[in-house]
Amino acid sequence: QVQLVESGGGRVQPGGSLRLSCAASGTIFVLYSMSWYRQAPGKQRELVARHNTGGTAVPSGAVYADTVKGRFTISKDNAENTVYLQMNSLKPEDTAVYYCNAHLRGMLGVADYWGQGTQVTVSS
Repeated sequence: QVQLVESGGGRVQPGGSLRLSCAASGTIFVLYSMSWYRQAPGKQRELVARHNTGGTAVPSGAVYADTVKGRFTISKDNAENTVYLQMNSLKPEDTAVYYCNAHLRGMLGVADYWGQGTQVTVSS
């Protein structure tokens, strides 16, 4: 079974920074991508950033939502199957529950796995 464990959420003032981390553990044969999504109250879950590992025809590298480009950076520690989201210049509209996602091939075949979510609150 694959598990994703997130950490790093919290409360910060506008303009501040936070760093989220997500560690994937379990039997992983191929890790295709790790991503961060977020869901604000009353809104749909949206993609924030994705790190493609290049295990498929999709080129390796990062993609970002337009709303976070230039402020957020996703990175991955390949040795540890851990993905990070460095969030700078945070705005109140970044307030949401942030979820880690891993798209991978494991014992159950190709599937998506989700973390439990971590709250990020940007407020003065």
